[in-house]
Amino acid sequence: MSFSCLVTGGAGFIGAHVVRDLLEQGDRVVVLDDLSGGFEDNIPEGVEFIKGSITDEKLIENIFSKYKFDRVYHLAAYAAEGLSHFIRRFNYNNNLIGSINLINASVNHGVKCFVFTSSIAVYGANQLPMSEEMVPQPEDPYGIAKYAVEQDLESAHRMFGLDYIIFRPHNVYGEFQNIGDKYRNVIGIFMNQIMQKLPLTVFGDGTQTRAFSYVKEISGIIASSPNNKDAYGQVFNVGADTPYSVNELLKVVGEVFGVVPEVSYLEARKEVLHAYSTHEKVAKFFPNTPKFTLREGLEKMADWAKLHGPRKSPEFGEIEVEKNMPPSWKKA
Repeated sequence: MSFSCLVTGGAGFIGAHVVRDLLEQGDRVVVLDDLSGGFEDNIPEGVEFIKGSITDEKLIENIFSKYKFDRVYHLAAYAAEGLSHFIRRFNYNNNLIGSINLINASVNHGVKCFVFTSSIAVYGANQLPMSEEMVPQPEDPYGIAKYAVEQDLESAHRMFGLDYIIFRPHNVYGEFQNIGDKYRNVIGIFMNQIMQKLPLTVFGDGTQTRAFSYVKEISGIIASSPNNKDAYGQVFNVGADTPYSVNELLKVVGEVFGVVPEVSYLEARKEVLHAYSTHEKVAKFFPNTPKFTLREGLEKMADWAKLHGPRKSPEFGEIEVEKNMPPSWKKA
């Protein structure tokens, strides 16, 4: 059975993979993306592309009226968690208010299932391993916005019957990632720096740990999730199981590029030191999901990155607060 699907952020990294998975399922796909972090050439043939923002309430209403979506996959976000402290208004407008526009339209137009990609940023610090039973305690505006959307979806279900599924991915990497964004996605940053023969920049001493997740470990689950009615109303951590330090990571990234990288250690950011989660719940609901080792995933991403070459790192132009901002993020 074919469904009419909206994918917000479908020109971006994870969204581009979800779009391909939906096409393989035989679904009809419309992508809405403002191209602030994605690229139009990430969108495959057979997809209708609309350039626009989820903050444009009138555009959202027009799109929902025209296409009569069965399912909404909401992946659009500015996902620079560390930077969110310094772009608070931008963060909440894009990651919270824009999401509410989509939820309103989904209720008004009878969407059957709303799939939302949240983040393990909702958990905050000192909750390890992060599991779905824990009470979220986000510590930055990005995590606060994501958790607020989760709560609003619960409220919309109670009041209006809108079915939803929430995924909390973490530290995702792979093909189609915007490696030119210096504010987020450490693996993309490292690969971009290696291809430009620059030192790899590390905040702090590199002992902070993350469970880096290859995108194909999560995109298929997200795309197929509305087919599993038991998953409705549920929250799932999704991603890799094994945490690695940034120092371990940069060594393997160097190896897949055949170099021993020079490393420049910068002043530590105010961030969660260790972040990894459990995945027993998602494995129960979605068995037989493909798994990749860190090296396997990095090799696939490196092959793609070498074909596309490095990207220039633009400055974020809407900084609202500069106090305590890492010096390397400030404009020259």
